Amino acid sequence: MTTSTEPATPAETTVRYQRGDFLFATARRALLARGALGTVTDADPRRLARSAAAELARSGVPLAVGVLPFDTGPGAASPGHLVLPRTVHRAQAGSETPVAPPSVDLPAPAATRRLPSADGHRENVRAAVNALRDRDLRKAVLARALELEFDAPIPVEGIVRNLARGNPRHFTYAAELPGGRTLVGATPELLLSRAGDSVFTTPHAGSMPRSADPETDRANGAALLASAKDREEHDLVIDYVIESLRPFCRGLDVPAGPELVSTPAIWHLRTSITGELADRSVTALDLAAAMHPTPAVCGTPTVAARDLVQELEPFDRGYYAGAIGWVDAAGDGEWAVAIRCAEVAETSMRLFAGGGIVPASDPDTEYQETIAKFRTLLGAMGLDDSAS
Repeated sequence: MTTSTEPATPAETTVRYQRGDFLFATARRALLARGALGTVTDADPRRLARSAAAELARSGVPLAVGVLPFDTGPGAASPGHLVLPRTVHRAQAGSETPVAPPSVDLPAPAATRRLPSADGHRENVRAAVNALRDRDLRKAVLARALELEFDAPIPVEGIVRNLARGNPRHFTYAAELPGGRTLVGATPELLLSRAGDSVFTTPHAGSMPRSADPETDRANGAALLASAKDREEHDLVIDYVIESLRPFCRGLDVPAGPELVSTPAIWHLRTSITGELADRSVTALDLAAAMHPTPAVCGTPTVAARDLVQELEPFDRGYYAGAIGWVDAAGDGEWAVAIRCAEVAETSMRLFAGGGIVPASDPDTEYQETIAKFRTLLGAMGLDDSAS
């Protein structure tokens, strides 16, 4: 395997992306992997982590890149999929202000289909609220999808560049999936990173749309920070993350409360958690497998929430709400939550957006939240809310 560190900015590295590559980039750093010396595939993420570590040790390849699906339970339709790349290029921004890649004009879709309809999603929210009471659930995360059809092949490279330009603080990502599809998106949420014995994670839960009016926008952020409903939703996720990481860490540093952060479209509640790894043999992918799926993308309790999601959603999530990232032979790595994304085929693509449902959730508010979350992908394609 060839590792390149030739001078190039993260923006220049992102521009080099071609469909078939793996990209994991922010405005400050980027990893671009190309080609395949081998693959590791397994529906069980814990087995996948063990197999990846063994294959990296055997092959001498320094790192593996890839994706975990949303559903990692028995009978899951989509496996975890890792690639041992032929070449890897890493880029790091200097102290100067990061430069964004140029924007690209993209074609409009010829047809759009909503899964479910607007009324269907509202009805699903009502059903989920009832299920929280009847099935002893505390939270479930419901999504909807947009299917877009095009008259010509979709220029994935253009979507990636526009995502990186419009979301410089996010992880812009692209990965090839089994079956000739590409997962592409820009996520604000780090599932976890491991560097030596340091572990870091930034769970996001609780959100509210942003506004073009500055005063309304500030009010929306303040309302989110003060929202008892959203704080409850956030606390469920934090408790889960702590319990997932505690067996692997000597200690965890958890702030007393969340902070308010934003994307161009959404306000979020975020808590930044750090830990000290107790056993260096535990890799970043081991930790990702132990944490995924968190209540931020599934709900809690996990199995019951996943069953409800699959009962109500009229589509297979595939790799949406999964995880994307890399792990190296030393066990270090970085994995992000695969949200604000789409699975892209040759002339069609499926976009996803969802939100957490708790007993106080309102169907109309939850539907509007999905519209706001679709803006990340739709905006990168030059489309407005009418498409969602």
